[in-house]
Amino acid sequence: MSMFKRSPWMVHYDGASCNGCDIEVLACLTPRYDVERFGVINTGNPKHADVLLITGYINEQSQPVVRQIYQQMPDPKVVIAIGICATSGGIFSECYNTKGGVDSTIPVDVYVPGCAARPESIIDGVVKGLAVLETKRAAWRIERKKRNRVFRLPFFKPKASPP
Repeated sequence: MSMFKRSPWMVHYDGASCNGCDIEVLACLTPRYDVERFGVINTGNPKHADVLLITGYINEQSQPVVRQIYQQMPDPKVVIAIGICATSGGIFSECYNTKGGVDSTIPVDVYVPGCAARPESIIDGVVKGLAVLETKRAAWRIERKKRNRVFRLPFFKPKASPP
């Protein structure tokens, strides 16, 4: 049973990498590791996603795409950087076209180190990301209630005019 009222949906994007971490992310979806037992559903549409999994470093071509995916996701959202390339640029950090890790473009909530990151550590990062998502959802609900609060002024009766 899921620990959330609504199952969190995740979308996966590969910035620019050797695809080692991508294969490990796909391994998390197989019956052996089964990340869906935590209630996570994999989707291809960022407009439905709550969690963004990013593998690989950010380069000149992927930077606007990552920003667009991030902006299309509804609030509250969580970003998980998977692998050493996504966290810092990794072995590609000295390349001419590398902007760096994911945090050079969008804010990151959870970092999962490794080259390539193991499915166990990816699942651990996703579970930590779900905890961050639940915290953000609670704060977001409180903020939304504050914005939607209606302030009522006391009703003042006009003074009766003398006859």
